[in-house]
Amino acid sequence: MSEPDRRRIVSSRHLAEGEGWETSEFEYGLIIAYNAFSRWMQKCMNAAGMPELSSLEILTLHNVNHRDREKRLADIGFMLNIEDSHTINYALRKLLKLGLVTSEKRGKEVFYRTSESGAELCDLYRKVRKECFLSGLPRTGISGAELAEIASTLRTMSGQYDQASRAASSL
Repeated sequence: MSEPDRRRIVSSRHLAEGEGWETSEFEYGLIIAYNAFSRWMQKCMNAAGMPELSSLEILTLHNVNHRDREKRLADIGFMLNIEDSHTINYALRKLLKLGLVTSEKRGKEVFYRTSESGAELCDLYRKVRKECFLSGLPRTGISGAELAEIASTLRTMSGQYDQASRAASSL
């Protein structure tokens, strides 16, 4: 199908008029991918045995578990690109209450580490992910190299959105 004949699937028609309509198409892809990913994380965690976690709590748990190194609140926010530390702090408090992470205060800093049960839950999640998600990837026709390229593009676009948000803040 030639480019002018291709149907545009966009987030909002009023944002897709004139130059840059492709950006609205990209943003719609981000919206539905984000929501599908959030739903997937929660269903995967439910299958792993912990249905009460939100997508942010799941991301926080995996980040704390990453490389088996303790993390500070600021580290987690930086890695997840979340400025609102209150939301991460709330997630950490819930994970602490559930016994999935531990904390240790040193001076003014609090360091978080995955507990044994938290690490076990992350491993169960990994197994469900392998069985339910990774096993289906070959059918998509997307290679590992293509996924890596998509990931790189998403990180680049995230930088563009960050820069644009700084510019919008100055208006």
